[in-house]
Amino acid sequence: QVQLVESGGGLVQAGDSLRLSCAASGLTLGSAAVAWFRQPPGKERQFVSGLSKYNEYRKYANSVKGRFLISRDNARNTFSLQMNSLKSEDTAVYYCAAKYGGGSIGEEGHDWDYWGQGTQVTVSS
Repeated sequence: QVQLVESGGGLVQAGDSLRLSCAASGLTLGSAAVAWFRQPPGKERQFVSGLSKYNEYRKYANSVKGRFLISRDNARNTFSLQMNSLKSEDTAVYYCAAKYGGGSIGEEGHDWDYWGQGTQVTVSS
């Protein structure tokens, strides 16, 4: 059974940094593409960032480009989202996602097979 568990969310001030992590079990992340999505209050889930299976492609939403960095640690079977220069509009529940195999980094929820339960990030202005 595949399980993804996020950690690292919390309440921060605008301009602060935060690092989210996603730990996988039942899934070898070295064989998977990974991604982060978020759902702001009252809005639909939106793509934040994705990393291809062999790390050859990174994709970011325009709203986070230059501020967020996605990475993975295959030895620990985890991946992370480093979030810098946080803004109030980054407030959301953040979800990690994964899928086996290569191919493009999809920006739709149905492109991904496995999901974490979500972690709240609140940025106060």
